[in-house]
Amino acid sequence: MSNQLDSFSTFSKKQLDVLTWWCQNSDKRKYDAIICDGAVRSGKTVCTSLSFVTWAFYDFNDTSFAICGKTIASLKRNVITPLNPILASLGFAIKMKASQNIIEISYKDRTNRFYLFGGKDEGSAALIQGMTLGGVLLDEVALMPRSFVEQAIARCSLERSRLWFNCNPEHPMHWFYREWIKKTDEKNCLYLHFTMHDNPSLTKSIIKRYESLYSGAFYERFVEGKWVAAQGVVYPMFNENVHVKQIPEISMFSRFYISCDYGTVNPSSFGLWGECGGKWYRIREYYYNSRKEGEQRTDMEHYDELEKLADGLNVEAVIVDPSAASFIQCIRRKGQFTVIPAKNDVLDGIRQVSDALKQEKIYFSASCKDTLREFSLYKWDEKAVRDAPRKEDDHAMDDLRYFVTTALNAPGGDFFVMSVTR
Repeated sequence: MSNQLDSFSTFSKKQLDVLTWWCQNSDKRKYDAIICDGAVRSGKTVCTSLSFVTWAFYDFNDTSFAICGKTIASLKRNVITPLNPILASLGFAIKMKASQNIIEISYKDRTNRFYLFGGKDEGSAALIQGMTLGGVLLDEVALMPRSFVEQAIARCSLERSRLWFNCNPEHPMHWFYREWIKKTDEKNCLYLHFTMHDNPSLTKSIIKRYESLYSGAFYERFVEGKWVAAQGVVYPMFNENVHVKQIPEISMFSRFYISCDYGTVNPSSFGLWGECGGKWYRIREYYYNSRKEGEQRTDMEHYDELEKLADGLNVEAVIVDPSAASFIQCIRRKGQFTVIPAKNDVLDGIRQVSDALKQEKIYFSASCKDTLREFSLYKWDEKAVRDAPRKEDDHAMDDLRYFVTTALNAPGGDFFVMSVTR
């Protein structure tokens, strides 16, 4: 097997450490666990998963193992699909039992079972409870709840069992950083930190492209691989000189959407978006602060403002805060617009908006004064244990995020699958 692994000539020194730390003649074999963290696209995942499977056949036969991701779908996409052809090229036979989320892998006269688990929430711990495992690989462990991770670790009770972790960095108060990365000696754990330069398959131009995509805390995490706290304004890449544009004539736009963050006591913010020349413009907006105005508005009054904002345009859909159930029903009853509950993963949405700003996919009219005001006030909550923006001056920022994640960046077809027929 080692001769076959030698045929891969493009592994970096750090990747080779991951691939061989468990070998009989390795001075690192004394460790019970390995953690690989660091930058995105740094080659952690493929080496960790390949090493995990080959190690399993080095020390075990007819044994159960677990490979865990945030979800089964992401695990198959990010780990299993790229791993399978590599294993096949090394002489492994792979049998997928998709309905049971089990992979049976054989090499010569040995066969082991690899169970796939998703650790997306606290309830996931029950899925893995009761098993006996020779080892577990936790891919993107920082995205999993502690209860699931600790339950998976507790399953590894066989002699010579080992633990495998990889992840991109999060907040320095994250439990995994405090309990594992800061305590590697105590846990008898090998810790390897990766940058993009540890992945020889990335060219200099590709690395430069990734470096240009991020700024602030996201740059430090995804490019430099640091566990740092988000601080300051959420969108430091926003620049009025770049992102505030003269709006083209309405006749030049090919498509329109409206995004809504709905509030009763809190402000409501609606934005009209139009596409022109492959770019999206926030043409105009409606922003109502009941505290400031001294009067709350009803669903119907907000709906009237929505119709004024559309001003007779052929709006493809209205994207609404998914918690605003009564307002969603109000729009549907009127039958004028298709309404879609927005995707509402806050951190992922912030990343997507950051990318859209840096790539200049979205622009804003100077008339959208509340959006421009909130850009300068929307900041990270420095007191939060996990990354979170402060829950103030965030209403136009929320409806902006709903538009980007639900319409602008909807993967092929997903946007319309969720739509409601008028």
